[in-house]
Amino acid sequence: MSNARDPAASAETRPSQALRARWSAPIGNLIHETREAWPGLSTYKKFEQLVSLALTVVIAVVIVVALFELCYRVVLLLLEGLIDPAEQEIFQALFGMILTVLIALEFNHSIVEVLERERSIVQVRTVISIALLALVRKFIVLDVSKTEPFTLIGLAAAVVALGSAHWFVQDRDRTGTQEKSR
Repeated sequence: MSNARDPAASAETRPSQALRARWSAPIGNLIHETREAWPGLSTYKKFEQLVSLALTVVIAVVIVVALFELCYRVVLLLLEGLIDPAEQEIFQALFGMILTVLIALEFNHSIVEVLERERSIVQVRTVISIALLALVRKFIVLDVSKTEPFTLIGLAAAVVALGSAHWFVQDRDRTGTQEKSR
């Protein structure tokens, strides 16, 4: 009897098949495209692809470990009844951990773009975005009462500088795209 006719069997296999299909198709396509493009790549491009693949795997492992650690700590806090959004230290720690995972995801995404040969290895806008996320994380976990005023001024100046740089890069990209379409 096929799984299509047995609802219980379908319900059990569908999620795992959907998950497998979601991840295996893009990975399979990426591997296939890389194999096809490999002979035409320069030695440096081949090196860049191998390093990008290794970094993607390492960062993916770090993301998974950080995510499990975050979930573990949240469950512990729930079981102990310590999650109280009004308690600043717990709030800061949780959102600091969440932003750490998001920063790692953004970093990994930028490396995957290199593997897909959509972009070169260094993307200024991505680096600026990651730096802004890191500064936002710093502001969230920062204890303002124990921080020197010059440190706060320096961090604020860094946010303004990075925000301005992001705006200029985005504006340049937008202008370049408009000129190409003409």
